[in-house]
Amino acid sequence: MFITLETPRLIIRDHIVSDLQSHHELLSNKKVMYYLPELATDTIEESEENLQIAISEIDSFDRKYYFLRIEEKFNKEFVGEIGYTVDEVTPFGKLVSVGYFIHEKFWGRGYISEAIAELIRFAFENDNVFRISCGCLKENAGSEKVMIKSCMIKEAEFKQKVLHDGILKDRVEYRLLKSEWKKQA
Repeated sequence: MFITLETPRLIIRDHIVSDLQSHHELLSNKKVMYYLPELATDTIEESEENLQIAISEIDSFDRKYYFLRIEEKFNKEFVGEIGYTVDEVTPFGKLVSVGYFIHEKFWGRGYISEAIAELIRFAFENDNVFRISCGCLKENAGSEKVMIKSCMIKEAEFKQKVLHDGILKDRVEYRLLKSEWKKQA
């Protein structure tokens, strides 16, 4: 099932093959991908492999990866990426990990907060998600602000947890349960 979600300013959708060039420009941008070096690419071939994984999941019966493209609604400009990975399927629903990254020209404009609100709604209402987890390095204040603004609940702050840029850095983890989300609505 091809996913297309809308917000007042954004279209959030599954990928198509013609997304490759803009996809590569984002994934190979060192500043944008600074906190996600494991996802960064150097070559168009690496970006194409990443894109093919996202596309191959679209019609998967037991879809694990929901990697979606964010575009401005009215001019179709590529903003960035958002999505989640299904970590576990339980009798209560799916447990997923959310992630996001956008072009720096869109930082601080509320696009990720808008996109994540719609992704959360989709996950809980349409995809049998029970629990959403999200985390970032503590120094990535913008990302943590998105989690707070999304009414996620801080569960942990891990000291010197992640080796990043040659240094052990602190990591924060947030969550949102479907029952918690329903109370907010």
